Amino acid sequence: MKKNPDKGYIALLGWSLNAIEALDDFDRRYVVVAPPWAEEYCQKHEIPYIPWDFERLNDRSMEIAQTLKKEGVDVAIPLFEETVEWAGAINSVLMDNPRLYGQAILMRDKALMKRRAQLGGIRVGIFEEAHDRDDVVRFLKRVNQTLLKLDGDPNDPIHLKAFDKAGCLGHRVIRTPDEVDLIPEEEFPVLMESHLDGWEFAVEAWVYNGKIKFLNISEYVTLGYSVFVPATLELESWREGITREIEKLIKTFDIQFGFIHPEYFVTSDGTMYFGEVAYRPPGFKVFELLERAYGFNAYQALVLCFDPKSTEEEIDNFFPREVVDAKGHAGCFGVYPRRRVVSKLEIPEETENHPYYEWHDLNEPLANTVTKRTAFGTHWGLVYFFGDDPHKLRDLLKAQEELDYYV
Repeated sequence: MKKNPDKGYIALLGWSLNAIEALDDFDRRYVVVAPPWAEEYCQKHEIPYIPWDFERLNDRSMEIAQTLKKEGVDVAIPLFEETVEWAGAINSVLMDNPRLYGQAILMRDKALMKRRAQLGGIRVGIFEEAHDRDDVVRFLKRVNQTLLKLDGDPNDPIHLKAFDKAGCLGHRVIRTPDEVDLIPEEEFPVLMESHLDGWEFAVEAWVYNGKIKFLNISEYVTLGYSVFVPATLELESWREGITREIEKLIKTFDIQFGFIHPEYFVTSDGTMYFGEVAYRPPGFKVFELLERAYGFNAYQALVLCFDPKSTEEEIDNFFPREVVDAKGHAGCFGVYPRRRVVSKLEIPEETENHPYYEWHDLNEPLANTVTKRTAFGTHWGLVYFFGDDPHKLRDLLKAQEELDYYV
């Protein structure tokens, strides 16, 4: 598409073909900032590209911000958790606003994030940092003592999470002191938090001038396995309360532009507890699910809300109306082999023949022995579904957990 020189010049931090294709078909100039392995592909396909190794934080780190500033870039957009801090540092230079780097640190460090949320009057569970296994055992005992558990009562679980990893990476549920021994030394330090009962869901909110421009509620069927959009009417019935919570979050974290992906729990009486918030696109291809359900490109929406040269009118005209404009419900399931030894990929017949089934991005197994899943593990690929009835879709996604895709 013809690029508009009056609109912003965008730097994408990280590698995403879907994001690149979206910007190719959009009116903003862009450049991809990605590791050196992307260079050959970018040259071959004429993709504007600047090499940068995000792994290395050193005295040369300022260089990328200065390079982008000289290039005339207006804003850097993080595509992955690991580039959020970089985007904050770069944007603090490009926009001459040092606070943006501090804000990015808050979005990366789960313990700092929860403290900031608490200061803003947002409900969170009990949380602490752990530096070794003894800290975890103490926290488990203290939480259960607080809950007035008696000897012999089953423990309430606690959750362990990596400070700065995305989604389910490094997430463990601990119920007994014995399970603490299974945590590898290298996973410390970690964030520990009490278990929150309630309906867990995620939100995708595009923000401009401190205001929500589009808010999607993603319904988890099973955390780490499946999600669909838009949510069922039961979850959507909390939209007004959820919107108020997101507005409080935007104010607490002083978010003026961009995109946030928070996770919450809602209890049966409508009380909402904050889980965490990310300042980058969600996992599980939710952007792609939104496009399937609504028809708008979520990566282009991301650019609109990051670009300081966008107008409110342009943004308002871009987004559909929440829920009512959806053509149906789109969901996906993350497949992890249920057997220890596998030889081939075989899509279950009942899945393939279901009218809601669309496609999958699974590959044949590279090895026969499946490595033991640690914590929540990483799925091997996604299976995509689309249909009219969110309850039927939810049941279908749940049913996938009992099926073998790898045999």
